[in-house]
Amino acid sequence: MFGPEFDSRQLHFSGSGELDNGMTVSLSYQLDHADTNAGPFDNHSLTVSSDSLGSLTLTGHGGGSAASSMDATAAGDVWDTFDGARGTASDGSTAVVTALGMSSSAPGNNSLMYTLPTLMDGVAVNLSYEPQQSGNSIDSGTGFNVTYTGIEGLTLAYGIADEVGTTTALSGEQVAMKLSYAYGPVTVTATESEFDVQTAASDQDVSSMAISYTISDEMSVTYGVEEFSTTSATDREYTVLKGSYTSGGMTVSAQMKEAENVAHGTASNQDFDYWGLGLAFAF
Repeated sequence: MFGPEFDSRQLHFSGSGELDNGMTVSLSYQLDHADTNAGPFDNHSLTVSSDSLGSLTLTGHGGGSAASSMDATAAGDVWDTFDGARGTASDGSTAVVTALGMSSSAPGNNSLMYTLPTLMDGVAVNLSYEPQQSGNSIDSGTGFNVTYTGIEGLTLAYGIADEVGTTTALSGEQVAMKLSYAYGPVTVTATESEFDVQTAASDQDVSSMAISYTISDEMSVTYGVEEFSTTSATDREYTVLKGSYTSGGMTVSAQMKEAENVAHGTASNQDFDYWGLGLAFAF
């Protein structure tokens, strides 16, 4: 099975097939003309999996660690909406962004991610390996994450990994945690990500919370917050309020996002608002 997917700047190819021995092989490839670092060839990976052996993914470009793979914020990475507002990335420092795997030249290339087969009901375990980067004296890195869903409505996740940056100074350790609980129509989620590197000025902590309410089968609303803490005296703060309504094959969505102190300062030009309206059809 093979098929392309298009957007305004990228062309995605993905395919999969089952071998005679029951194993499944999946391939994903992305062409991106806007990626000046990697040229036209961007994220690509190969996955081999089976029920008894689990799955092994080799990522040639665009990979990450067991911790970075689960560090999306509870609010949905609101910061990413305002990235271009200051010409830098999530923590106001292009250096840390590279270390966190948020740029096309970041670590994660040629990385391995192994998902263990089911060990017990409600428990999932992933292991990761990141090779040493060129020009970096830090050795290759390893990591793991564990997710527990054995209680109805509850999700607990914890991950820790060595992060091998593009330089020794940008290498370190990342810890990511997630707690989510759904009770009836309400879901509350909290996440925490801590990144410590050789250069203390590039450390950052990211805290986030979100609450979602499913009003009906057709309508839902979500409110979330994010806070980025570094060695700067002022933290970056983001909020989002979004909702969606589905009728038949049509879904209407709206969102309002706010950013404060996007470069860890208090000037008024570091505060932004964003409004969005979407319409999607399913055929």
